[in-house]
Amino acid sequence: MFMRTERLFLRPTFPEDWREIHRGIGDFRVVSMLARAPWPYREVDARTYCRMPVPAGALKFSVTLPELSGAPVIGQIGIEPDEDGHELGYWIGRKWQRRGYASEAVRGVLQTARALGIERVHAGHFLENAASGKVLKANGFVETGEIRPTACAARGGAMVLARRNVCDLTEKVEMPDAKAA
Repeated sequence: MFMRTERLFLRPTFPEDWREIHRGIGDFRVVSMLARAPWPYREVDARTYCRMPVPAGALKFSVTLPELSGAPVIGQIGIEPDEDGHELGYWIGRKWQRRGYASEAVRGVLQTARALGIERVHAGHFLENAASGKVLKANGFVETGEIRPTACAARGGAMVLARRNVCDLTEKVEMPDAKAA
């Protein structure tokens, strides 16, 4: 599946993306905010990730910048079914953070999930990652009130407190006015 947002192109992850994914997530400040990625994040980890099949019912995208030469991969985003419904996860490489790309990618993936009939998506973020909390809130997520200890592979499996959030995709969404050309 492919998707275009205002500035981004979300596309499947290809085996040849491993170098850019390794470069982006191979930064401890990025990987330490994720639950499942190991540290150090090695080339073999990136190669393995890029070859993994997409689980049934999941959405998985490489976040790319089509305006730049080669449309570099700047992050990953996906929604996967789990025991609580569907969970959103994402990361944006540090070089590309603070430009609104995470929020734009989340908005695009939620639109696709809504179109596919997914009614509810949940997500968590480590308490020290306030920026991720802002991205979720800007895209309609609300805090559940639950703070859950979550294992962080990059921190040696340490339990890190994560705030839980949920987004109801059945609620009517106000679409911004189209920009005049």
